[in-house]
Amino acid sequence: MSRALLLASLMLLTWACTSPPSADKKEKSGKTVICLLPKKKGVPYFTSCSVGAEAASKDLGDVELRYDGPTDGSAEKAAEMIEKWTAKGVDVIAVSCNDPGALASAMRAARAKGVKVVTWDADADADTREFFVNQATPEQIGFGLVDTMAKDLGDASGEVAIVTASLTAANQNEWIKHMKIRMAKYPNLRLVAVKPSNEDQKLAFDTTRDLMGAYPNLRGVFAISSVAFPGAAEAIKQAGKSGKVLVTGLATPNDMKAFVKDGTVTSVLLWKTEDLGYLTVEVGRALAKGELKAGATEFESRRLGKVKIAGDNVLLGDPMVFTKDNIDQFDF
Repeated sequence: MSRALLLASLMLLTWACTSPPSADKKEKSGKTVICLLPKKKGVPYFTSCSVGAEAASKDLGDVELRYDGPTDGSAEKAAEMIEKWTAKGVDVIAVSCNDPGALASAMRAARAKGVKVVTWDADADADTREFFVNQATPEQIGFGLVDTMAKDLGDASGEVAIVTASLTAANQNEWIKHMKIRMAKYPNLRLVAVKPSNEDQKLAFDTTRDLMGAYPNLRGVFAISSVAFPGAAEAIKQAGKSGKVLVTGLATPNDMKAFVKDGTVTSVLLWKTEDLGYLTVEVGRALAKGELKAGATEFESRRLGKVKIAGDNVLLGDPMVFTKDNIDQFDF
């Protein structure tokens, strides 16, 4: 073989060994690769969930966790991330769905490629995923919100409004459905409006301010996302209506402590967010390993012990209520 031909052969071999793998070739890291997709990256609620997810990946030892999501909450960008991870051949994609319709195609395509898809925090159509890691049942959350408002109002009467995340959020629409059912127990509570805040705290502030202007007799606001709740509370506080217009909802204790202590908020509902992230990673790994299959009725968690599975919903447990008496005991 001539010197020139030998040199060309060596260069070709070097290129073949160092060139990047095909985008649709499955990654080989030796670990179960789990991608955790929040509705909106940078929100304290989802950041807290990611802390629990990271803890699970370390405890399990054979999981590589990738946490990423759109910083603006864009469903289109979330779909692009799912498509990117699918092309890389990751093992599991866990999705918190802000718009199930917009994400459905990418999620179905991921499953068709052999990627295990689960939802967490917010669900999607059943055929787009295998399990939903559910923080609590919609009934538990919806009933809990209404019962808490009724208790905080004292006489369980008056006009109330809901500030939700978005009108396409499947989980919050389910909560609202059960909130309306539960209101039948309190016939003197009258729901006057349901408004979106699009996971934007400033918009939640403006929406709550506008609701108080449109309904002078408004007595309560349900702010049912972790971004909407502090925005709504700040609007009520700045309007000088703390204690006159009550606000309750779902948010991390750290986001609401100041409002609880100054009397703007009486009760905060939520679950242990780190536990939700932890359980999601455990479920994803078990699914990828073939240790969790359809029809299971319970799941063994390292941190939580046995948790129930209802159909295809892995249930974290009952929501918690934080008040001035216990909120300082929690740091998330």
